[in-house]
Amino acid sequence: MSAFSVTTCLGAGRAATLAALREGRGGLAPCRFDELPIDAYTGEAEGLDAHPLTGEWAGFDCRNNRLAALTLGQDGFLEAVAAAKSRHGAARIGVFVGTSTSGILETEVAYRHRDPASGVLPAGFDYARRHNTYALGRFVREYLGLGGPAFAVSTACAATSKVFASAARMIATGVCDAAVIGGADTLCATTLFGFHALGVMAQGPCRPFDATRGGISIGEGSGFVLLERPRPEHGADDVLLLGTGESSDAHHMSSPHPQGDGARAAMAQALAAARLQPGDIDYINLHGTATLVGDAAEDRAVSALFGNRVPCNSSKGFTGHTLGASGVVGAVFGALAIQNGFLPGSPHTRMLDPAFTSLYVRTGREARISRVLCNAFGFGGVNCSLILGRAV
Repeated sequence: MSAFSVTTCLGAGRAATLAALREGRGGLAPCRFDELPIDAYTGEAEGLDAHPLTGEWAGFDCRNNRLAALTLGQDGFLEAVAAAKSRHGAARIGVFVGTSTSGILETEVAYRHRDPASGVLPAGFDYARRHNTYALGRFVREYLGLGGPAFAVSTACAATSKVFASAARMIATGVCDAAVIGGADTLCATTLFGFHALGVMAQGPCRPFDATRGGISIGEGSGFVLLERPRPEHGADDVLLLGTGESSDAHHMSSPHPQGDGARAAMAQALAAARLQPGDIDYINLHGTATLVGDAAEDRAVSALFGNRVPCNSSKGFTGHTLGASGVVGAVFGALAIQNGFLPGSPHTRMLDPAFTSLYVRTGREARISRVLCNAFGFGGVNCSLILGRAV
């Protein structure tokens, strides 16, 4: 991972994110998005309404692409990509992104303004560049001036984890020499009303692994990583992708296997790919959405592989569930933990579920962290686990 950046309700860039993690300060607040009548907490990224894409990028302007552009502009990421282009050539750098709803908000707005007689959508509505699932991939590729292979993955909440595995395979097989990976998901009525209808949204801020947890809080987020072949020499802050694991248990349309079989399979595959044992992992960034069945299944899967020896927690209490972006957000949080020797806590989680046996951490602390396992699990039993490690 030559470079990486992230934006959530905690702020834009690594410094703002790390400060919030150290302070144990979450970014969830009562929903004010689009004046929707939703009695829930959300994690809204600041500043997107005031910073439209203009000029040559105006055709891509939507909330999702705005969030992507904001993230790409942080932490020297643009400069890192420019340097990679000089090393490899633009045609040898791929773009692999994930998203769940892409720019569906643009379509919602367009339908509100359709012609009342004919139903025709507004003339300025550009589905291909603003809502289509590949709209994000196309924007990132053109914005960065890259010419390598590109595609978008939409596998619910595992989307931006699976692109790590896709990029690693592409690089390993020689299709490209480097890749920009990540993605974005933003708030929209479809998501908020949809999860509200499912009855899985918490009344207040979500409380992962809490005995009184009542559901998810939806957040928006974006993260991008520049992945390159390992170099002979590494810096002290370099973080490597050591292994990936993917499974699809297809147990149920929206519920995971109750024993966490698919999650356990993905974690076991990641360990095998990295040639590591469970005891080699220092921290697990859980998927941990704060749903009753989801947290219970993940606790069983983690306990079966790791017992109660490896500290773990979920970042959802900080950011809410960023849906398709949650994989890359969790991976960036894991990388920050490695680089800064800090194990994050879990805002709002007060009383751990007494039935759980994993080693869940509520209060952040300093810790030597060399290897992190990051989980992201999606609807339909799509599971992905990543293992990141300190280079030196």
